[in-house]
Amino acid sequence: MTNQISACRYVGWITNPYPVFLPSRGPKVTYVPPPLPEDEDTIFAHYASGINFNKYDDILVDVSGLNPPQAIYTFKEACLCESLERNVAKSGYVKPTPVQKHGIPIIAAGRDIMACAQTGSGKTAAFLLPILQKLMADGVAASSFSEQQEPEAIIVAPTRELINQIFLEARKFAHGTCVRPVVLYGGISTGHQIRDLLRGCNVLCGTPGRLMDMIGRGKVGLTKLRYLVMDEADRMLDMGFEPEMRRLVGSPGMPSKEERQTLMFSATYPEDIQRMAGDFLKKDYLFLAVGVVGGACSDVEQKLVQVTKFSKRDQLLDILKNTGTERTMVFVETKRQADFIAAFLCQENVATTSIHGDREQREREQALGDFRSGKCPVLVATSVAARGLDIKDVQHVVNFDLPNNIDDYVHRIGRTGRCGNTGQAVSFYDPEQDNQLARSLVKILCSAQQEVPSWLEQSALGAHGTSGFNPVGRVFASTDSRKSGGSDQSSAAPSAAADEEEWE
Repeated sequence: MTNQISACRYVGWITNPYPVFLPSRGPKVTYVPPPLPEDEDTIFAHYASGINFNKYDDILVDVSGLNPPQAIYTFKEACLCESLERNVAKSGYVKPTPVQKHGIPIIAAGRDIMACAQTGSGKTAAFLLPILQKLMADGVAASSFSEQQEPEAIIVAPTRELINQIFLEARKFAHGTCVRPVVLYGGISTGHQIRDLLRGCNVLCGTPGRLMDMIGRGKVGLTKLRYLVMDEADRMLDMGFEPEMRRLVGSPGMPSKEERQTLMFSATYPEDIQRMAGDFLKKDYLFLAVGVVGGACSDVEQKLVQVTKFSKRDQLLDILKNTGTERTMVFVETKRQADFIAAFLCQENVATTSIHGDREQREREQALGDFRSGKCPVLVATSVAARGLDIKDVQHVVNFDLPNNIDDYVHRIGRTGRCGNTGQAVSFYDPEQDNQLARSLVKILCSAQQEVPSWLEQSALGAHGTSGFNPVGRVFASTDSRKSGGSDQSSAAPSAAADEEEWE
């Protein structure tokens, strides 16, 4: 029996053909990723917008703050230079989404922004396009003649996978131009990244730890910085990353908030995060809120299943038997649980891989590669994959464990139903563990016009502090706290998987 358990530690190499990486027990390896493909078919690969893409035109949008610029309705109106316009067309962009219609002209006008919009709604292009347009119009070009690179734009995000995804988008839009994006994150050889950085850098994408390391080494200077972008800004300003963000803006050479443009994007903005954001933004920043889909995506069919702690595995197996080879992301709360569930599914002959913060970078990249290719159509993940990851054709999300705050729920189910495509999200609700989420879940379901189970309504009505409880959801996931002196009640509780945060 002991030998069998020991063998199972090595995931599928012995017991099944589907590798699920378990934490390495030896020293960390120095990893150099394979070179990126240079062919245009790969660089500009994209997936088609879904049947509900045109519904974006009906989404309510609220821009608050003084003198916001007029929205645009076509990319032509954005006045992009020829190279950028060509790359936008090659990327399959036909017309701007609401966050792009309003975000692009706001940024182009030199204003600071806090933007709240649905996951999968085009936020990355909303900030990349006006930044790249300005740099190209000003004739900025990367230089490899300096031992210290001084980028014009820095973009920070909470996870390696997300920042690499943003970098690939920047690389795509800047293809064939003199603007050079670079990415920095942990788990990769520092020497390799320094060599890449010193080839020239205009747009620097990084996770906080590795970015601050390069600044400390004197490899990155800040005196030329024009744009500071925080993607998943609510996470970047929560108690996990806030000290790093304050260190960054307080670094020698960093222009003050009055001298730079600061851009924040996310799907959720709790009120206390908005208050904190004021330390980083100019006083006249604009708040952009994009309708109901700025909360839980209305293109996602949401279903809650009442379970007990020990019935979850059987319920999960039943779901996966029905989904077959369709891509499914299964979210759990802890790294240990991710390993356990992935190994269990492999033993049940379900082709599964997994990803979490203890994986070496090579393993994380292989897991995502196997999931994207369909080799392993099931990915078990912790919060490391809940934010921003854009993976083609994810049809299903399963919350094996519900998170401890509603904002993480919104981000998790946003891995499906992207770009107007439809998806399904099933969440296991254990009354003994998840009762504190009942009210918020009812509001989210009502907002997205989804069916609310009677047992969940009863749980919400019986939850602590339900005086005056109104199950009708808000029109926007978050609203500008300046309007009401702070009435947004979104939870800002840190995730139970706070140790997932990418210090490197």
